Amino acid sequence: MKYRNKKSKSGQAMVEYIIIVVIVAIAAIAVFGVFSDRIREMLGGATEELGGDPGSATSEESVDIMQDLGN
Repeated sequence: MKYRNKKSKSGQAMVEYIIIVVIVAIAAIAVFGVFSDRIREMLGGATEELGGDPGSATSEESVDIMQDLGN
C-alpha cells in the first residue's frame, strides 16, 4: 500500500513540473511575439555599433568560411 501511494505522488509531481514548463513556454512565446519588433531593433542597433550591417545577421565573409568548412 505504501509503494502505491509513493508512486502516485511521484507521478503527480512530474505532471506539475510539466504544467509549469508549458506555462513558462507559452509566456515566453507571448513575450517574444509582443516585443519581437523591439528586440529586432535592439539587435540591429547592437550589430551596427559593433561595426556590422544591421540588415544581415551574417556577412559574406562568414558565409564563405562556412562553405569552405563544408568542402
